[in-house]
Amino acid sequence: MNAFDVVGIGNAIVDVISSADDSFLDLMGIEKGIMQLVERQRGEMLYAAMKDRVQAPGGSVANTLAGLGNLGLRTGFIGRVHDDALGRFYARSMEEDGTAFVNPPVAGGDLPTSRSMIFVSPDGERSMNTYLGISSELGPDDVADDVAGAARILFLEGYLYDKPSGKEAFERAARLCRGAGGKAGIALSDPFCVDRHRDSFRHLVRDLDYVIGNRHEWESLYQTDLSSALEQAAADSGLVVCTRSGEDVILVQGDETARVPVRRVVPVDATGAGDQFAAGFLYGYATGQSLETAGRMGCAAAAEVIGHFGARPETDLKALFRREQLI
Repeated sequence: MNAFDVVGIGNAIVDVISSADDSFLDLMGIEKGIMQLVERQRGEMLYAAMKDRVQAPGGSVANTLAGLGNLGLRTGFIGRVHDDALGRFYARSMEEDGTAFVNPPVAGGDLPTSRSMIFVSPDGERSMNTYLGISSELGPDDVADDVAGAARILFLEGYLYDKPSGKEAFERAARLCRGAGGKAGIALSDPFCVDRHRDSFRHLVRDLDYVIGNRHEWESLYQTDLSSALEQAAADSGLVVCTRSGEDVILVQGDETARVPVRRVVPVDATGAGDQFAAGFLYGYATGQSLETAGRMGCAAAAEVIGHFGARPETDLKALFRREQLI
């Protein structure tokens, strides 16, 4: 029996969240609605400028694991934090949420725990300014055989490809998981990430069992329109998932295609929508649901998280799935 239903590997980032209007974003030189990497000095300046800030454990894959834990799956997270106040908060919070934080906080060294300053606009858009800190040092030595090799499903974060050591960690984890009979897949993370690593990601689409991306990421990966991009991706990969803001989600596996409609809602905070879509989808994937049902589970989990502040579910997702007759 596998020790974990799903193991994720990604950046361990403390989310620091604050409300901000467009004039504040302009004043601070923050580009609205996207994730930007910042250096330590700018990160400290933005942190100091935040009012009524709330902190929570974050990072894309870690948010997905929190959703899967909410759904009752056994989850583990491979990440790297410093042995400082934020790092200890992060490790403790992950464990309290039901996800094993398998690597203890790292003592010594100069790099602090990673943090993302998230400014939420009145329209629900989030503008993320991320200082990577120690999580950027994640490497193959952080991947234990008895963690990645004990996962039924491995979920990888595309951002890790920004550092050679992250790429090596990623490839080691996928090799261990698949070598033990598990399934490994990736979230493409964002179009800029795809632009930086297009050749590597095209190889991954062919090598992995499933790939999740949004419309812009798939178009960037294949440098063509969405229809052509998904046709190429479906020929390359085992299972392709494409989310499109406000439009049908498309899932393709071999000759089978599912289109799942989404309900349009005005978001309170769009943070975590993609992460929780992945949680719902992966729950369906892990429990042997059809493409359509797995996609509907993803949409339901995403709709829940954008109805409140924060990137993690606040309600019982399994009860929500029952109400929607998904289980």
